[in-house]
This record gives sequence, structure tokens and C-alpha cells, in this order.
Amino acid sequence: MSGLFDILAPITIILFIGYLIGRSQPNLQTRTVSDLVVYVGTPALIFSTLVEFEVSAETFWRMALAATSCVLVAGILGLLVLARYRKFWPSFLPSLMFPNSGNLGIPIVLLAFGQEGLKLAISYFVPIALAQHSIGLSISAGSVKIGHLVRQPILYAIILSIITLSYDLYIPEILMVTTEILGGLMIPAMLLLLGISLANLSVTDFKPAVLLAFGRLFIGLISAVIVVFLLGLDRIYASVVLVMATMPIAIVCHVYSERYDRNESQVAGGILVSTAGAFFVLPVILWISSHIESSGPPSLGWR
Repeated sequence: MSGLFDILAPITIILFIGYLIGRSQPNLQTRTVSDLVVYVGTPALIFSTLVEFEVSAETFWRMALAATSCVLVAGILGLLVLARYRKFWPSFLPSLMFPNSGNLGIPIVLLAFGQEGLKLAISYFVPIALAQHSIGLSISAGSVKIGHLVRQPILYAIILSIITLSYDLYIPEILMVTTEILGGLMIPAMLLLLGISLANLSVTDFKPAVLLAFGRLFIGLISAVIVVFLLGLDRIYASVVLVMATMPIAIVCHVYSERYDRNESQVAGGILVSTAGAFFVLPVILWISSHIESSGPPSLGWR
């Protein structure tokens, strides 16, 4: 129990600080900080983590496949849930598909599983981030927006990391230290931004928000279980996938729903409720994950 408290307490405190900032400064413009996180902090953290810890190609692609599979399964389940309400697909399908694996998932995995978990979480986060800014954006927009993906620095950080690891290229120490420092701003900044965002979200229709929130958490859990067994993931791999896939609705879903007028208040409510609900579910998820890490689940596929 003390271990769970040690994991969740720092995250809760930082989120609460962000929330207080958001409530006390309702007109605070966070776009600049958000852009710094997306365009500087995140690519730097991805590069420094993958290269510094010499993440193998097998490890990276294994987690990337798990993340992609979870999104695919969540998308299928989401479509089934929304089958009778096709007009709401652009509004609610991204919320059911995409977990908040960046703002919340990475910090939780880091505190729960240390640096070993961090490199797996980063590998998992990479395809999620790319999918959010391409597939998720396209669903909300109602048209294909793949060109937006090409403008994401995350994509080039991934390519550079893979080339560096594949060819064992020498990276000057000064570059490694620089990216490590820049990457260090990502985790606390993302938690603060999440708290500020939650403080500024408004809910006008609570029932759809609750259904959307529980749909995300339930679909995330089901998709994680399916992928863990199908890919035969064990120990820390399975644990990280379970945590990352069961995160609440990603904040970016609200950004795009607001941009394209897709029931933004209900999506905002779903984010609020799912984030609050996650803190009740997380102790169970972390408890299960700790047991998986020490023993490993039965595997049916690739190991």
C-alpha cells in the first residue's frame, strides 16, 4: 500500500498544483508551454531515452506493435459501442481509442517501474502520439490529415533514434546532455499542463461524459488484456502495456473536438471523469501489474 502511495502521491500533488494554477489564472495562456513540450521536450526525451538506454530494435518494435495493436483493438471496440450512433463517431471515437499515455502514463510508469519501465513507456508512447496527431485528427476533422504528421518533430526524433541505434552511431556527449536536460522538462510540464487543462474544462452534459469516461477505461483494459495475451507479453512488458492502455482520455481529444466543433463539452466531461476515475482504478491496475512483473501471465503468442 505504501508503494502505491509513493507512486500516486507525487503525480497527484503536481496535478493539483497545475489545477490550482488553472483555477487562479483562468485566462492563463498555456499554448507556448504546450508547444515547447510537444516540439522540444517530447522529441528530446524520446531521443535521449532510446539512445542513452540503448533500447534494442526488438524492444522498441515490440512495444510499438503492442501500442498500435491496443489502439486498433480499442478502435474496433469503440466502433461497436458507437454502432447505433454513427453521427457521433467523429466526436467520441478518438476519446475511446486514445489514452493519455503521455501526460499521465509515462510519469506513472517511471515511478512504478523506474528507468527500465521508462524506456518501454517511451517506446509505447511513440506510435500513440503519432496516431493521435494523424488518425485521431483525421477522425475529428472528417477528412484525412496525414500531412499534419509530417510536421511533428516526434517523427524525426524517432527516425534519428532508430538510425543511431541501428548503426551504433557515436553521439557527442554534449548532445546527449542537452537532449537529456530538454527531455527532463517534459514529465513535470505535462503533469502541470494536464492539471491546468482540467481546471479549465467545462461540462454541460454529465451523463454522456460518464459513459464516455467509463467506456475509455473499460475499452483500454480489454484492449490491453487482448494484446498482452495475443503477443505473449510477460513481466514488465505486460505491466507497462496494462498501465499505458488503461489511461484516461487524452487531452488532445478535446483540442481536436473543440477545433472541429465535435461535442467538445461532452468530450471535456469525459476527460474530467475518466481522469478522476483513473485514480480509483490505478491502485488495482498497479497491484495487478506488480504481480505480472514478478510472475508473468500465461502467454499464447510471440515472446
